[in-house]
Amino acid sequence: MPDRAERINRELVHKGAIIDLNKDTMKLPDGRIEYFDFIYHKGAAAVVPVRDDGKILMVRQYRNAVDQYTIEVPAGGKNGADEPTLECAYRELEEETGYYTDRENLELLLSLYTTVAFCNEQIDIYVAKNLTKTEQHLDDDEYIDVEAYTIDELVDMVISGEIVDAKTIAAIMTYKVKYC
Repeated sequence: MPDRAERINRELVHKGAIIDLNKDTMKLPDGRIEYFDFIYHKGAAAVVPVRDDGKILMVRQYRNAVDQYTIEVPAGGKNGADEPTLECAYRELEEETGYYTDRENLELLLSLYTTVAFCNEQIDIYVAKNLTKTEQHLDDDEYIDVEAYTIDELVDMVISGEIVDAKTIAAIMTYKVKYC
């Protein structure tokens, strides 16, 4: 008996603007055939933008999937699967927050998969320092408020359940352990 599952087929069910939904036919280690949903995502980057005063810039925006406003680290999808996440993070920082930094001021904090049970979305999260105020360049469907918090305020917001976004929780807690 093989020691791992084997994909026999992947069928595209729906091609979307952000994700592709697939139906995978899998042969399990015991020989049974099962079907799994698989969501393909081209990847993303996020940023923990730290001002000179130590406060971290966060974005507040409405998220349709959960029908609520969330507080998150700035983030966005790569323009293509081959785009380096550093370039994506660099772009998203200014687009969403209206702050800029040079690429050499972006340091990789961590990489994570968002939902390993059915999606391959991987997000690289960077720390950005030496920020310069410019202006937001939001996408047509984005309405984002930028807010600044101390790391302790953010940790309290994670613990209280006010911050619910997984990438943001991972970013805040990792930043706290690594830098504070």
